[in-house]
Amino acid sequence: MNTDLKHSHPPHAHDQHHQDHKHVHSAPPGAEAAVAGVQWTCPMHPEILRDSAGDCPICGMALVPIAGTGMGAGLGASPDEGASDDSELRDLARRLRVGIALAIPLVVVSMSPMAGIHEPLGLTPRLRGWVEFLLGTPLVIYIGWPILRKFWFSLVHRALNMYTLIGLGVGFAYLYSLAALLIPGWFPQEFREHDDAVGTYFEAAAVIVTLVILGEYLQMRAMGQTSRAIQQLLKLAPNQAWRLRDDGTEEQIPLQAVTAGDRLRVKPGEKIPVDGEVLEGASRVDESMITGEPVPVAKAPGDKVTGATMNSNGSLIIRAQRVGADTLLARIVHMVGEAQRTRAPVQRLVDIIAAYFVQSVIAIAIITALAWWFIGPEPKFTYAFVNAIAVLIIACPCALGLATPISMTVAMGQGARAGILFRNAEAIERMRGIDTVVVDKTGTLTLGRPALTDFSAEGIADDEALALVAGVEQLSEHPIAHAIVEGAKARKIKIPAAETFEVINGLGVQADVDGKHVLVGSRNFLAQHGIDTKRWEEQGEAWRTEAKTVVYIGVDGSVAGIAAVADPIKDSTPEAIATLQGLGVRIVMLTGDSQRTADAIAGQLGIDEALAEVLPEHKANHVKRLQAEGHKVAMAGDGINDAPALAQANVGMAMGTGTDVAMESADVTLVKGDLRGIEKAMVLSRATMRNIRQNLTFAFGYNALGIPLAAGVFYPTFGLLLSPMFAGAAMAMSSVSVVTNALRLNRVKL
Repeated sequence: MNTDLKHSHPPHAHDQHHQDHKHVHSAPPGAEAAVAGVQWTCPMHPEILRDSAGDCPICGMALVPIAGTGMGAGLGASPDEGASDDSELRDLARRLRVGIALAIPLVVVSMSPMAGIHEPLGLTPRLRGWVEFLLGTPLVIYIGWPILRKFWFSLVHRALNMYTLIGLGVGFAYLYSLAALLIPGWFPQEFREHDDAVGTYFEAAAVIVTLVILGEYLQMRAMGQTSRAIQQLLKLAPNQAWRLRDDGTEEQIPLQAVTAGDRLRVKPGEKIPVDGEVLEGASRVDESMITGEPVPVAKAPGDKVTGATMNSNGSLIIRAQRVGADTLLARIVHMVGEAQRTRAPVQRLVDIIAAYFVQSVIAIAIITALAWWFIGPEPKFTYAFVNAIAVLIIACPCALGLATPISMTVAMGQGARAGILFRNAEAIERMRGIDTVVVDKTGTLTLGRPALTDFSAEGIADDEALALVAGVEQLSEHPIAHAIVEGAKARKIKIPAAETFEVINGLGVQADVDGKHVLVGSRNFLAQHGIDTKRWEEQGEAWRTEAKTVVYIGVDGSVAGIAAVADPIKDSTPEAIATLQGLGVRIVMLTGDSQRTADAIAGQLGIDEALAEVLPEHKANHVKRLQAEGHKVAMAGDGINDAPALAQANVGMAMGTGTDVAMESADVTLVKGDLRGIEKAMVLSRATMRNIRQNLTFAFGYNALGIPLAAGVFYPTFGLLLSPMFAGAAMAMSSVSVVTNALRLNRVKL
């Protein structure tokens, strides 16, 4: 940031801006693929790439479009064009609604005997079985169809996973229950309840199916956030542009029709359509979406402009240089999608464990059947078949399926109450291992808008001098002028009217106020009017070292004072930085500002490392560098320019006071825009993962005890076989234990 107010871009920044754009516009690797067409991948197996929609050959999940592919040429398209297909999400939502409506009465009817109600609604055990059949069959066949389909895929492709285990459990639970209902005489006495009825597992199959569909629905909805982030970015570009013909007339054309070399007119208040160079005119351009800095940049012939930035009060004629997929906005789109796609889902580990677990369960079931067939009592076949089925049923991951999602759900609710919104369960897990936090400066460490921080006058009262300055600046549209006016209002100073107002572009403003001629601007501006500012140079230099913009004031031909405007540091920032460092977290600041300003901010806050003059793609590269060094990185930012880095980080954290695109690209949103939320998120993450480990212990402990019992290991010694009532009670207790333990997360202090 410039240290003297010039109502324009800082003098040194123009050269840097020009140089930086040489790097910005180089085509990214793989950019050609971004316009070739949409590709599809599996969220669980990113190595799977297809040219069309379908199902993953490994796990059977529906493929999702790779964010950013085929979108470079779509800049400026209608918001509805290229919208992601949400038909599967709507189908899952419909199945989920029906599943819940059927599962609740089914569970009530089936579990009533355990509550001492042996004939609910006057239903005999036989009739109750038929009611469970009528409610459970559509649940398993219709609601569970996506699960059964993926189960079949896992067998066809020989890729055993959680769907294999769930499909086996649900399928055999349903078939066992159907056999118990239709041919109860086929079952030995040991498998009958006290009323001589054979217990069924319709409700177990129904609950498992409904829970899995709920998990898939939540996961797919989270996946949709990626495409929404891309759509938000695409909407930033204008739909049309004004092209100048050779005869000087202009025509309005679609953005897609703009080619490199075209001369385009950008009118006041319009967005700049493509990346290019100013040929004629002068104006200020709001580039905050790229740089994150709130002060508009003065543009004149020869300066570079970036597509989707906002022109303010002047008219510009530009020459198009980068269009379509080559523009900076298109590159940001590509980078966000690429970073989000390449993150490995945590479920891969679960799949590996499940594959071994499935093989073990199937092997145990086969051994059980053979053992009862050869050495069991009569009827051998019945005992062999029923006990093998019991092994598969008892291994159905009801508690295991609840172990992770129930804890994550409670944690998300607890986080939301504390102003921390987790986008998905994976973000909670990733947060636990964070050792480095990368923060953007503007809007994250600071408020993101200029404010009057200091004011001193000589020969005139401070309030009177500030009233004169505010009287002049209230006629200016510049953000720094607005900061001075707001500062005067905050001090309850009455602002007088100004006359003969004049703007000297790039230097300052002047006007007559209360009979006095007032100048406000840079040292050079006052020097041109014969006013010596040497008296205030030492104070001005001190403020510059604090990253403040200095404003000199002249009244009736003499220097009258000095003011400082800066983007103030949030009150909560110093505490947040100190708390995170106390947890052993390294703090790295990235900013598009000058190194001098960055060092000043870092010095005030005790930040470990400050990297300045960093453009959007460089932010993501710095995050990659830290990750390559073995660090687990959380990135906190609030702007469009932060989106690629937020997506690249292990955990992206957006300020709730920032842009929609930043929040869509991030894993976590800090609703209050307070960095202290990072520490709270880390505490909650660690407590949640500890809770999940406890839940998995309950779930696996249940299987470790239940499977041997179902196999008949204790029958020779104790005469014990798994009865349906005991199995139902054990499964219920296991699930209750998991849920009760997960609810303890509500007591975590944040």
